[in-house]
Amino acid sequence: MVRISTSFWKAKATSSASYIPDKPMSLRSDADCEPRRTNWTPPRSPGSRLRGDARRGYVPSELIATYRELVRLHTQLADEAARYKNEIQALLAVLFPEFSQVFTDPCRASAIGILKLYPSAQAVAAAGVETLAEKLHELAPRNYGLKTAQQLVALAQHSASSGLAVSARSTSLKILCDQLEHTQATLLQLEKEIDKLLDTDNGVKGLQSVPEFGHKTVAVLRAELGDVHRFQRTDQVVAYAGLDLEVKQSGKWKGQTKLSKRGSGRLRRIWYMAAVRCIRLKDSAFGAYYHRLVARGMKGREAMIAVMRKMLIVDYQFVKTEELYDPTRVGAVLVAQPPVEPPALHPPSSAKLVATGA
Repeated sequence: MVRISTSFWKAKATSSASYIPDKPMSLRSDADCEPRRTNWTPPRSPGSRLRGDARRGYVPSELIATYRELVRLHTQLADEAARYKNEIQALLAVLFPEFSQVFTDPCRASAIGILKLYPSAQAVAAAGVETLAEKLHELAPRNYGLKTAQQLVALAQHSASSGLAVSARSTSLKILCDQLEHTQATLLQLEKEIDKLLDTDNGVKGLQSVPEFGHKTVAVLRAELGDVHRFQRTDQVVAYAGLDLEVKQSGKWKGQTKLSKRGSGRLRRIWYMAAVRCIRLKDSAFGAYYHRLVARGMKGREAMIAVMRKMLIVDYQFVKTEELYDPTRVGAVLVAQPPVEPPALHPPSSAKLVATGA
C-alpha cells in the first residue's frame, strides 16, 4: 500500500480553481479532491461583440447631443434652484417667520435683495425704517416703499423667531440667496441657448405649432427621444419612453399592471406636466380628450396616462412626417382593460388602457 503525503493533496487542491475546501486535510477522501463540475461558461470576448453578437447601439447626432447637453443641465439646475428655495423658506421660518406676510414669495428678486442685507428679524429691526425704505425703493420703486418698510420693522420688533444660532443661520441664508441668484442667472442663459437651437432646427416646426407646448417641452422631446426614424412602429416609441404596461409574475403569483418606466424619466416628467396643463385649458384638444375619457367612466389617473401616451404618439408623428398640428386628430379609439387601482406616485405609474391610432 502506497501512502500519499498530505502535501500532495494540498498541491492538488491549490491547482484546481473551482475547488472549495470544506473539510480538514486529514478527513478528506479522494472524491473530495476532485474539481466540482459547474455550468459556468466563459464570457464573450470583445471580438465576438464586434462581430455583431451584441445589439447595435445608438449614437446621437450633433444636433441631438447638443439638445441633450443643454436640456439635462437645465433640468439639473432647475432642481437645484427648487432645493435652494425650499431651504430658504425653511430658514425663514426660524429667523423671521413673519417675513411672508409682506412678501408672499420670499424667493422673488426684491425679497432676496432684502434678505441678503438683513437675513433675520433682529437685523431688520436694527436697520430702521428709513434705511429699509431706501433699499426697497431701490429694488422695486413701483411696488415697495415707506409703508412696506414700516410694516417689516413692526413685524420684526414683535417677531416670534427662536433667536438661537442667529449668526450661523443668517450666514447660511445669505449663501443660499447668492446660490439661488447665480443659478437663476445660469438658467436664463441656458434658455437663450435652447431658443437659438430651436430656431435653427427645422424638425420642430410641427411641435411648435401645438399651442399647449412650450419651448422647454419641445426641447426635452428632441433631446430624449432622439432620432425618431429609428423607430418602425408607434408602440416602440411608447416602450422607449416607458409608457407601456407590464405585469410582473412568478408561478401562480401575479402582480399589478404598471408602467414599465423604461427609458428617460425626463420624458415622462415633461409629458405629465404638459398633460396637467392641458387638462386645465378650456380650448385644449388634449384636455377635451381627457374629459371624454373621464365621462366614460375611466379613472382620472388612468385618463392622465392616456393623455400622456396620446401626446407622445402625436408628437412622434409630427417629428417624423414634419406635419403641422391638427386638433381634430387628437381623438382616438380606446380599448379599455380591466381597471386596476394604480399606486399614488408622481408622475402616475400605472394605466389600464391601450390607445390606438394617432
